[in-house]
Amino acid sequence: MKTTYNKKPTLSSQDIRHYNWYIWRSVIALFVLVAIMFTLTIFDVFGQLPSFRDLENPKSNLASEVISSDKQVLGTYYVQNRSNVTYKELSPNVINALIATEDKRFYDHSGIDFGRSFTIFLHLLIGQKQGGSTITQQLAKNLFTEKSNNPFVRITQKLQEWITAVKLERHYTKQEILTMYLNKVDFGAYNTYGIKSAARTYFNTTPDKLTPDQAALLIGMVNGPGIYSPIRHPKNAINRRNLVLNRMAEQGSLSEGQAAELKQKPLGLDFHLNTHIDGPAPYFRSVLKKEVQKIFKEQNLNRPDGTPYDLDRDGLKIYTTIDATMQQYAEEAQLEYMKNLQVQFNDHWRGQNLAKSIHNFKFLVNQGMLKSDRYKQLKAQGLDDEDIKTNFNTPDTVNLFTWHGNIDTLMKPIDSIVYSKMLLRNALMSMDPTTGYVKAWVGGTNFEHFKYDQVKNGTRQVGSTAKPFTYAVAIDNGYSPCMKINNVPDTIRGYGDPWCPRSSPSETLPGFITLRQALAHSQNWVTAHVMSEVKPEPVVELIKKMGITSAVPPYPSICLGTFDASVFEMTAAYSVFANHGLWTEPTYILRIEDKNGNVLYTHTPKVVQAMNPQTAYVMTYMLKGVIEEGTGARLGYKYGLHNPIGGKTGTTQNNSDGWFIGITPQLVTGLWTGCEDRDIAFQSTRLGEGANSALPIFAIYMKKVYANPALGIKKTVDFDAPKNGVSIVLDCGQYTQQQQGTNEVDKKLDF
Repeated sequence: MKTTYNKKPTLSSQDIRHYNWYIWRSVIALFVLVAIMFTLTIFDVFGQLPSFRDLENPKSNLASEVISSDKQVLGTYYVQNRSNVTYKELSPNVINALIATEDKRFYDHSGIDFGRSFTIFLHLLIGQKQGGSTITQQLAKNLFTEKSNNPFVRITQKLQEWITAVKLERHYTKQEILTMYLNKVDFGAYNTYGIKSAARTYFNTTPDKLTPDQAALLIGMVNGPGIYSPIRHPKNAINRRNLVLNRMAEQGSLSEGQAAELKQKPLGLDFHLNTHIDGPAPYFRSVLKKEVQKIFKEQNLNRPDGTPYDLDRDGLKIYTTIDATMQQYAEEAQLEYMKNLQVQFNDHWRGQNLAKSIHNFKFLVNQGMLKSDRYKQLKAQGLDDEDIKTNFNTPDTVNLFTWHGNIDTLMKPIDSIVYSKMLLRNALMSMDPTTGYVKAWVGGTNFEHFKYDQVKNGTRQVGSTAKPFTYAVAIDNGYSPCMKINNVPDTIRGYGDPWCPRSSPSETLPGFITLRQALAHSQNWVTAHVMSEVKPEPVVELIKKMGITSAVPPYPSICLGTFDASVFEMTAAYSVFANHGLWTEPTYILRIEDKNGNVLYTHTPKVVQAMNPQTAYVMTYMLKGVIEEGTGARLGYKYGLHNPIGGKTGTTQNNSDGWFIGITPQLVTGLWTGCEDRDIAFQSTRLGEGANSALPIFAIYMKKVYANPALGIKKTVDFDAPKNGVSIVLDCGQYTQQQQGTNEVDKKLDF
């Protein structure tokens, strides 16, 4: 049987030329199409390309940084938590990891890697995703386009990115492109953008200190900050990190042995979630933000295009006087003592009916409910007051502040209001009396739960801390601290109703005592007698010169501190005593710079000669008496501070407020302690007095400060006498002899 085979058809030379023509025509058509699309893209048909000015100033939401006097970042204001770095601030490990993973031919191309770009283009045509953009293209995409899910729109965007990438390469160096990319990229973790924020968030370090494995982990997150998150998906993060380490070894930035060793390491996270309230000095930063916004408005400081600066987006740098170390010591001192003081407070109220024992208690709790976030949220949901009341009396899980950390507990929300009302609050400010520079600012006990700043915004009755103002007027009129006055009631008339202060029998020094003793032991009757001699008006005038802005009526009772003032004002006022009579405006902003380092604002503090230098010096001698023998003596016998320190305790009516203001030649520190509402207070002066509720925090703080020589606050420094000397006698033995001599002369003259 004969087998036949089908012969393959042969192509004639004419057929081959025919097919070649179709192929070339398709290639030419594709080339023309690409050329046309490029041309249309260049002429902004598919959307406007960034201009040269845009390339020079790419828009990016940059966090503004609050910087301490010792160059620490205290915190940031941001919409996106992003802070820029320069190339010099980047570890080589970061650069090597990025190039090895994202664009190994980065230094060899001019923005586009043509070896793979057209394969990406073809994949886009058929609707498939394909990675492989160069670092410069990724930067162009991140800076200037929002990625579309439509494949045809995405093709035009890719063309725009190519053209923009070429422009970027022409206008920036390779180092600048790498830096811009690393400053822009998203690292997940609750609004963390840029390598600087990422290094701080995941490893609590700076970009220049990132190790190879840390850099590999962060760079591994670039293409998938969610799926490669070391917090949510640690296994994915380790696998991705190890892949980056392998590629670094392939590129030669690590040896095979180094990569193998690093791949065995755990993630080694030191995770710090960055929010607006995290970090030191949150109360200060809250006040500072409003102050900066006020400065910009009052001085009409705007961006170059005339629009207002935005602290949350413009990457400003705010240089402050706060010392990060002293701020830490102040916050630690507050925590250390207040948790113990709260125990004292709770113990002495335990078992009592608060509604019966505390004036207006039900009203205060109701007001607390009306001001709470929970009430506002329920009201916004349309609930009426009866339903809201039911909600507040129904047990629920609530988050409470405690001095040992926040806790979630099941309780009635109305009981959480009572709990908050019975929490003690505290505020501290510390400043250099000569420069006015504020060194530490603790505006409250917990910013997350209690956002009201008590340093500058809060005013409370100042109590006996006002007494030195009256004595200062007397000293200025020639009185000596050694002058003796009989410590008996002295009724003052001529200012409305006759007025005579009370004095606790157990705390009253009998007989004739010196002015220094009277101030040291906070004696009301002698102070009232001095007020009757010098009159209220000069005292008010001095108080105003010393920076107290709240209302101070010219009545005799102001000698006992019946007016209100803030910790900010009182600390600055006491700095006059330590600064030769000069009141220097408290300064906490040094300067403000834009993202490029241009100075937008520099602060110049006001200076006022509030009192005679001699008077100021004599008052430091008077205030030393408070510490050496008076109400502040526990600074010495309990805390071992025997160096030159002056100060004054203060306790207001019903123990609502406890104050202590301490002065040294280099540092003045004011403290206040009390509850949110004045009707809630210690029931005994022994516990509620400033010597117990405020002074110990000063002592703990100062011991920490003195123990750190780098801060330059020395125990050996004493208050300087005036250049012209002191004519007022401070030696009470000499003063007594002079008085006796004067009396003998008077007797002879009388004879």
